[in-house]
Amino acid sequence: MDERLIDGVGLWCERLTSAHASGRPVLFLDRDGVIVEEVGYLARREDVRIVDAAAVAIRRANELGICVVVITNQSGIGRGFFGWDDFDRVQHRISELLALKDAHLDLVVACGYHPDGIGEFCRADHPWRKPNNGMVMAAASCLKADLSCSLMVGDKVIDLKAARASGIGTGILVRTGHGAAEAHTLETRRLEPMKVSICNDASAIGLWLNEIS
Repeated sequence: MDERLIDGVGLWCERLTSAHASGRPVLFLDRDGVIVEEVGYLARREDVRIVDAAAVAIRRANELGICVVVITNQSGIGRGFFGWDDFDRVQHRISELLALKDAHLDLVVACGYHPDGIGEFCRADHPWRKPNNGMVMAAASCLKADLSCSLMVGDKVIDLKAARASGIGTGILVRTGHGAAEAHTLETRRLEPMKVSICNDASAIGLWLNEIS
C-alpha cells in the first residue's frame, strides 16, 4: 500500500521536504484555483497550468524558510472520476513546474471523501473534508506550526472556514478559480477573529510575508 495514503482509502499526506515550522507560521494553500488554474476535476498532468502569482509567492516563502502546505479536497477521486495515481501524477507535474520557477511545496494533504462518493469514499461529513479542519490540524501537527500567525489562501469560502476552525490568524480569498463568485457570499464577520481579505490573486501573500519576516 502507498504509505502516503495514510488510511488506505481517502486520506493523502505527503512530505516533500524534511522542513519543520518549529513554532513558526505556515503558508496554507488550496490547490485548484489558487496554485494551478481551475479546470474542473484536474486529473491529467498535461492540463496543469501554474498561476504565476502563486509561484512567486511560494518562492518567496521558501526563501524566508516558511513551510508551504497544500490543503485540497479531491471530490473527483471520491466520485470515481479519477484515482490517486492520477492525483500523484498531477502533483508531480506541479512540483516540476514550480521547480522551474525556483519554488517548492513542503507538504501536500488531500481528502478524497465526499457525501456523494462511491463505495468506501462515501462519507457524509468526514473531519478532513473542508470546511472541516482535519487536514489543517494534521499538517500543523506534522510541521509543529504556529497556527495563530499562519495564513490560509483559498478560492472558496470553505477554505476560510477550515482555517477559522483551526485557529489560523489570517485568511485570503483570491478571485482566481471560483473566487470571483465566492466573494459575493463571503461574510467576513462570521470568520472573526480571523483577519480576512479578498484579493485578486496570490500576489497578496507577499504583504503577509513582509509582515512576518
